[in-house]
Amino acid sequence: MLFLCSLIPLFTVGVAAQDASTAATAATAARAACLATRQDLGPTKVKFSGTQYDDTTEAYWSFFNRGDEPTCIVYPSSASDVQAAMRHIFHSQSDYAVRAGGHSPMIGWNGINNGVLISFEDMTDVSYDASSDTITVQPGATAGSAEAAVESHGVSPVWGRADVIGTGLLLGGGISFQGPLYGWASDRIKELDVVLVTGELVTATATNEYSDLFRALRGGANRFGIVTRYELYAAHTGTRDDKLWYGGLIVYPGSSSTALLKATAHYVRDLTDPNAAAIMILNAYDTTSTTAHACYFFYKGTSLPASVFGEFLSIPSTSQNFSSYSFYDITFLIQGDNGPNGQQYGASAFIGDEATFINGYAKAVNFTQHFKEQLIRSEYTISPIPLSVWAASLSGPNSIGNPGVNYATVDFNLVFPDNEATRPPVLNAAFKLLLAQNPPSPGLPLYINECHQSQEVFASYRNYPALKAAYAKYDPTGFNVAHTRGPKGL
Repeated sequence: MLFLCSLIPLFTVGVAAQDASTAATAATAARAACLATRQDLGPTKVKFSGTQYDDTTEAYWSFFNRGDEPTCIVYPSSASDVQAAMRHIFHSQSDYAVRAGGHSPMIGWNGINNGVLISFEDMTDVSYDASSDTITVQPGATAGSAEAAVESHGVSPVWGRADVIGTGLLLGGGISFQGPLYGWASDRIKELDVVLVTGELVTATATNEYSDLFRALRGGANRFGIVTRYELYAAHTGTRDDKLWYGGLIVYPGSSSTALLKATAHYVRDLTDPNAAAIMILNAYDTTSTTAHACYFFYKGTSLPASVFGEFLSIPSTSQNFSSYSFYDITFLIQGDNGPNGQQYGASAFIGDEATFINGYAKAVNFTQHFKEQLIRSEYTISPIPLSVWAASLSGPNSIGNPGVNYATVDFNLVFPDNEATRPPVLNAAFKLLLAQNPPSPGLPLYINECHQSQEVFASYRNYPALKAAYAKYDPTGFNVAHTRGPKGL
């Protein structure tokens, strides 16, 4: 025992020295990339410090992503700027990250230490072309800014369920309240301009020579290149004055948990009406109030049909706030403002089985009871994915793959106290155990935009072999996996 203990300091020092050496190498490579990019683009687009630099590093939605200090931040205004930065990053073998809306909960996927950060805050243009019936979006736009830019034409992009959500959602598949009617957000993409790891710019569509890249990008998150332009098929949802939807928020007491979970399972299993959309947010713990659950229900019509929502409407609730809405209204209904809280997500996916939903919630509550001193809130969020989401695709098969059954994504979401930057290692280990205890139902894909960084999301995709083949083709040296953080498995 004494011998083993005497080795521990030596081992620790060795690891520390190795980490310091790796960091020094990364810092040297990043500085070389930054200086070369600054020589090409100038000091207004490449910054090592200053007010804009500080604002960018503090603008992330989750507090856990605000601690990184990039060697420099590149602020491109065109695809050619991104090409220049990527060429130097690749040549210098520098680590890097890309920040669009900054809404990702995954730690490190859109931030970097000792590396180059490419921030798209100066590329936010959105426009509608009536002749092609498409919406063109630059990568720094958000769901709210895009909706506001085009709603006067009676159209909208299919995007996220809060106004602050950025274009990263489109690359992860993208769940929307319009999903049952119009499909995954990624499946409304007509074409993409993509800067590959070498700095080459290509345009990918469903039918051109880059169709395999086009498919991979729709679900492949940040692994396949940097998208500098999205052309999206428009959804004809009306203007902000066209109140074509009805619904809103129901708040349920904690005593309604079991009934609500049973109703959710039935809804997930039986939904066939593409005009219906919902999200169920069950509190496992909340320091600010007694346990309550918030559900948003919407229907393209003048009421919530009893044939679809009747079971939910019959469950005792504490409040109901229903109204007629335009889709513009719905986009801004759920507030997603950046705050001082760290967020941690973990994903699963369930078929419409009552026991599975109830047991998953019970495990979330049990986990939270052990760690409530470190949390201000714990949520168990359910997003139904009916088969109509796949049938509505205009872009062909995506990299996720249709499982052939109605199901729901399940998000285990932890919210930490204001300005709390650390999480106890024991909590992290227990959270991974919670996810292992709640695996997806057989054959179901995980939703990458709600996953934990440790989860093997790609391996859950039906189209995983094609995804791996596309990655090997477009990044043959494995540069992205080696030099930017993101999902595992390629």
